[in-house]
Amino acid sequence: MKAIELIREFLHERLAADPAAVVPEAALADLGVDSLMMLELMFEFEDRFAIKLESDLKAPQTVGELATLMEALIAQQSAHSDSTP
Repeated sequence: MKAIELIREFLHERLAADPAAVVPEAALADLGVDSLMMLELMFEFEDRFAIKLESDLKAPQTVGELATLMEALIAQQSAHSDSTP
């Protein structure tokens, strides 16, 4: 599942956000994502993709920024797993 799809699913389930409104340029705050909801979303990514997020990550402001961040972390974790004997 791509990051944007997970974000859409998460926001729809928890905030009843219209999946069509969850587009890369949408501001997370406009979709109802506050700091607590952002933490929940980050924990969801950690659980689903077995990645560990750094505690000093800069909070993304848009859906696109969040998706880009998540996809980079997933790729990094995948590359790390592939190189581990």
